[in-house]
Amino acid sequence: MNGPRSSTLAAAVAFLALGACSHTPDDDLAAEMPPAPREFRAAWVATVANIDWPTRPGLPVAQQQNEAIAILDRLVALNMNAVVLQVRPQADAMYASELEPWSAYLTGQQGVAPDPAYDPLTFWVEEAHARGLQLHAWCNPYRANHPGNPGPLDASSVVNARPDLVVKLGSKGYWWMDPALTEVQDHAVAVVTDIVRRYDVDGIHFDDYFYPYPSYHDGQDFPDDASYAAYVGAGGGLSRGDWRRRAVDGFIERLADEIKAVKRHVAFGISPFGIWRPGHPPTIAGLDQYDVLYADARRWFREGWVDYLTPQLYWPIAQIPQSFPVLLGWWVRQNVHRRHLWPGTTIARNRTDTGATEIANQILITRGMVPDAPGICLFSMKWLQSPDHPVGRRLADGPFARRALIPASPWLDATPPPRPAARLTDHGGRITVSWTPADGEPAFLWVVTARRDSSWTHRVLPAHARQFAFDEGPPPDAVAVTAVDRCGAESPPAFAR
Repeated sequence: MNGPRSSTLAAAVAFLALGACSHTPDDDLAAEMPPAPREFRAAWVATVANIDWPTRPGLPVAQQQNEAIAILDRLVALNMNAVVLQVRPQADAMYASELEPWSAYLTGQQGVAPDPAYDPLTFWVEEAHARGLQLHAWCNPYRANHPGNPGPLDASSVVNARPDLVVKLGSKGYWWMDPALTEVQDHAVAVVTDIVRRYDVDGIHFDDYFYPYPSYHDGQDFPDDASYAAYVGAGGGLSRGDWRRRAVDGFIERLADEIKAVKRHVAFGISPFGIWRPGHPPTIAGLDQYDVLYADARRWFREGWVDYLTPQLYWPIAQIPQSFPVLLGWWVRQNVHRRHLWPGTTIARNRTDTGATEIANQILITRGMVPDAPGICLFSMKWLQSPDHPVGRRLADGPFARRALIPASPWLDATPPPRPAARLTDHGGRITVSWTPADGEPAFLWVVTARRDSSWTHRVLPAHARQFAFDEGPPPDAVAVTAVDRCGAESPPAFAR
């Protein structure tokens, strides 16, 4: 059989033989090597009313920076991997902005810059990244003043400069921008995209404040009679509730698009109130965010406008009307685009040993219900600062005992960075692995994976690292280095020799 068919068969056999010959020991190691664990582990750092940072308004710059470093170092010590820093607490800025005044929570007086001059957000981003932590910039979209504000509003505050865009709420000192006004939405989008453009942040984060909670306005409805009357007068036919929701929905969709137009890799996340509507699922009771805050968080999730959702599930596992796992299961079922679902939980209500066990159990439940890409966000950082706090101790000894990578976001970027070159050196029995980055996309993190006695361990290192020494235990018999990018994509392993 010497025709074309036999030639094709011979070529196929030769190709298979060549493939068999190209198989290397590294291929076997790569098949054996387990992936590094992945889990989003974040804490909120609230600046409004100086909840977490800085500890009081007007601290000297050096003390502000020392407090920030202490927070970041503590996150590393707890094997966490992200910080959610509030940078726009109330139409002001914890960073250098030409759009809004410096925050009084930072300097003690709104509109006054830090002295000596520095940019806190640049400082936080650089220090976080130097430790291998992501930083998500947390913005409040509509709040114009909070009762905790320590001084008078600056002339450049939207309350003074654009009184036509804001309303006063009740008797407590709140001012709110009217979410239905196009100029309010334009300004908020400009603020957010300015942050994304000028700072190397990993995410933009909103919390649960859209239309305000009724208690802020002494139990009364939001005072938007004028803007709603203008809408109706122009021929609008939506009910007031539907009109408010449409305004917020349109803002969220627009912002999702504009963030990606500036930097594709920057994640957009929202942390809504944990209950979408009472009765969803049937056993759930509580505030109706859909009809009170006019936040249709389920729609944002189901439309794929957010890259991650962090519903505030601040209730215990066994609290039947607001059960943590029951609510989490409902949110899991809304995740039709397979975005990230990383629930938020509160330390403030769980400060005892029993509470620490509650939080640890919530983390384990989340791992079981969101197995492919679990995560948790803790409110708030001040409860984690002390090494003696029960929650910190329980996390470090239990669910956070090992470092983890943040789950990948392939819809943002699925292309991994190039494989580095790695080599081993032996300095008198002290084994060190070193690596050289390849040309192309830079790594955000490095993972060093080592095998000893058939057991693999992982170490996650920041981008500036170029070597790791195995100072403890017997020398490894296999070592690999991988590069991980900003969106969690990981390179093939480079086995060191």
